[in-house]
Amino acid sequence: MKYGKSLQELAIELDRQNSAKKDLLVDTPALSMTGGCMMTVGDYDYSEFGINDTAHRQIGTHLGIPSKYYDKMRTEDPDLLAINVNSWFHSQPSRQMVRTLDGTVRAFLSERYRRIDNFEVAQAVLPIIGNMFGAAIKSCELTERKMYIKVVDERIQDEVRVNDIVQAGVVISNSEIGYGCVNVSPLIYRLACSNGMIVQDAAMRKYHVGRTNEQNGENFEIYRSETIEADDRAFLMKLEDTVRAAVDEAQFRKTVDRLRETTETKIAPASVPQVVELMSTEFTISQDESKGVLGHLISGGDLSLYGLANAVTRFAQDVESYDRSTELEAIGYRVINIAPGRWANINEMAVAA
Repeated sequence: MKYGKSLQELAIELDRQNSAKKDLLVDTPALSMTGGCMMTVGDYDYSEFGINDTAHRQIGTHLGIPSKYYDKMRTEDPDLLAINVNSWFHSQPSRQMVRTLDGTVRAFLSERYRRIDNFEVAQAVLPIIGNMFGAAIKSCELTERKMYIKVVDERIQDEVRVNDIVQAGVVISNSEIGYGCVNVSPLIYRLACSNGMIVQDAAMRKYHVGRTNEQNGENFEIYRSETIEADDRAFLMKLEDTVRAAVDEAQFRKTVDRLRETTETKIAPASVPQVVELMSTEFTISQDESKGVLGHLISGGDLSLYGLANAVTRFAQDVESYDRSTELEAIGYRVINIAPGRWANINEMAVAA
């Protein structure tokens, strides 16, 4: 499992961002992009913002500008980009939520986007984790896209093979900028190599869609207190209950049984590179990533479906992006649960290659 921030570092940054961020509800005719790719918001006191890559992508999607053309204008002719964007802002008006942090537009979202922020999620779950006997936070991070908290309950463990011990855990994630819902998923933590495997089919999710937000009188800015309704409080209470229940021993034993089964699903030594290549295509693993997975599979010496899944989750520790590392931990579980017919087809194609 990739190590990110310490819990203290996470808490400090969450507190800082909670104070620094501003959310605006704006009718698009009040928005203006300049050649320098700055956005102004009417007569708002702090009217000039930079625009990050995420917000640029969301603006292009909202306006129906193909991403390839948008990026070409952004790189080669920013003035032309501004003309296009400003024209569509005025000719097709809509009300949008503009999320800003540290003087930069970080997200361009629907007015119905429901703000369930990282600070609130952390406030809800960290006391619960702190009171869970045997719980240990193994990794946490705050990326541009998401917050992650990965916890292991060291009391609940089992062996897949002799001395191959795994423990039960949970991963909590959230995005403030439209890259996913609040998500609580069980986690399998392998002691031998500190691998994490995210069990997706038992996840609890809450999507960021709700009522239309309202601005504060004549001011563009909207405040957190205005959107904390009874259902928001109820959701945060449910989130606490879900975290408590996520480390479920019965679900953990069921997953361990599946891991044991995959130790008997063998890969022919001569077809290992072909199997890895085909599985990489199946699960959207890049060519460079596939080389890393192959290296860990060979060095691990376990030529089974279980060994392949562990090679994926072990490689997850090597990638630079924490977001991608977490995606690979989830892919490892998908490898474990590949349909038998599809696995047979992949083996046949690998042998024939």
